[in-house]
Amino acid sequence: MNRVCDVVVVGAGPAGLAAAGRAAMLGAKVLLLEKMEKPARKLRITGKGRCNITNMRPLDEQLSEIHPEPRFLRQAFGAFFNRDLIALLEANGVPSKVERGNRVFPASDRAWDVAEALVAWAKGQGVEILTRARVERLVIEDGVFRGLEFTQGGASHRVEARSGIVATGGLSYPATGSTGDGHRFAEAAGHRIEPLRPALVALRTDPVCAATGLRLRNVRLTLWVDGRKGPSEFGEAEFTDEGLDGPIVLRLSRQVVDHLAAGRRVEAALDLKPALELPTLEARLERAFPSGAPLRDILRSLLPAPLVDVFAERLGPAPRRQQLLALLKDLRFRVTGHGPWEEAIVTAGGVALKGIDPRTLGSRLAANLHFAGEVLDLDANTGGYNLQIAFSTGWLAGEAAART
Repeated sequence: MNRVCDVVVVGAGPAGLAAAGRAAMLGAKVLLLEKMEKPARKLRITGKGRCNITNMRPLDEQLSEIHPEPRFLRQAFGAFFNRDLIALLEANGVPSKVERGNRVFPASDRAWDVAEALVAWAKGQGVEILTRARVERLVIEDGVFRGLEFTQGGASHRVEARSGIVATGGLSYPATGSTGDGHRFAEAAGHRIEPLRPALVALRTDPVCAATGLRLRNVRLTLWVDGRKGPSEFGEAEFTDEGLDGPIVLRLSRQVVDHLAAGRRVEAALDLKPALELPTLEARLERAFPSGAPLRDILRSLLPAPLVDVFAERLGPAPRRQQLLALLKDLRFRVTGHGPWEEAIVTAGGVALKGIDPRTLGSRLAANLHFAGEVLDLDANTGGYNLQIAFSTGWLAGEAAART
């Protein structure tokens, strides 16, 4: 069966929905194909089900959170940014709220509401959404996108379209449909794919801290790479049964993944008293605990209860004050690995940006073909930035495709 439309979009995640809806707003006949049984599967579970939609930090501050080429996004962010997204959701029945760190969430704390509103909005613009529709290949003739072929219910179909948009996501959370299809399509069109690896992912350590489940606030985590001090982050961390997790761990994980892949030795050092310099902390201990004070009494006054045994074991039977001070400022773990794709929040790597026009998200190798969202070699720290990338690139790609 053959179908004809103006714009065909592959992938009904945030980027695909934004692209399809925007193209339809401009009068294009749009077909949106999703291989899963429901659109926006990953969006429905993002942020532990709460959905950190975007961030209210200014443009330049948001760009500083993005890798590897933040300037690539200036046109996309100029076309559709945080206030535009908030207004769109508000108009479709999803008010939002701003929390610590300028992070924006739906007022209901339900990612599901965001997904349903976006699907309803796209359909309201006239977008036709087909689910369980698996795209097999793009049809590119003489360097021009002509359409694609997909299967649904065991039957094969062909779509003829003036423009196409690939918004299939990366490799993270593969159960939601992110299995690298878009990278395969891009490669077939001649694009280079930057190495794909997990980002925003928990770390595995040796030893594993016995204080499993303990969440630490206001601590600093510093990376040591081949014995040299590296970057650090301040905030919250959590001990797991495999190692370390939490916001500051996730923010550093992208670099850890790359260092481990390069065969470097990586250590993670926790400063449990970052507000106190070593001499100040030492003076406080000397005043509070005279010589001979029981070690566990000292530890109980300084640490969360689950860490008392951890410190007592590391310090040994006859610890010196300097040992305790050093451990409070540098509780160190060897990083041995990281979580798998099933646990990674986003994908680093993807379609190389040199092959994409930032003004249109159009391919430089195949006319009328566009890419949007996580399929591109763009990723960011936690805080709502990755979803903003998806929405903004989708919006701009949809706009450009409709005007082709």
